[in-house]
Amino acid sequence: MEYIEAPRMPHLQRPFTELPASGDDRAALIVHRTASSYLMLNRFPYNPGHLLVIPFREVTDIEELTPAESADLFQILTFGKKLLRTTMRPDGFNLGFNLGSAAGGSIPHLHGHIVPRWNGDNNFMPVLGQTRILPQALEATWERLSGEAAQMAKAAGQ
Repeated sequence: MEYIEAPRMPHLQRPFTELPASGDDRAALIVHRTASSYLMLNRFPYNPGHLLVIPFREVTDIEELTPAESADLFQILTFGKKLLRTTMRPDGFNLGFNLGSAAGGSIPHLHGHIVPRWNGDNNFMPVLGQTRILPQALEATWERLSGEAAQMAKAAGQ
């Protein structure tokens, strides 16, 4: 009932910026902070223990992060996964970022999900809502991605 009756926080215009600045990590559900990012429980979880990894700086895409912020975000993602593995002992995890509304992104502040999974729990895809799996042959996908990856690496001098 608490989940159903929980307010949707309409008073917060930018929740991922405002919550860590509130000074009350418990009320904000923040469980860990690093120099550039923080780890918080999802107020509307897909599964028990569903965590969010969020940079303090408000950006909409991973490409906007500095190298230090990227490293910090991945470090806290790893920390959160280990935390859940140690405390909740799930059988697996879903890790991911929904970038843009077409991908299910609902808040325009970059954030990733760490969803602990147990054998027999709900399938993750229906939970995302209006997410479809579109089949494509692995070879065709590889051709398309490897060609573009080579061009991007060359352009970046790698």
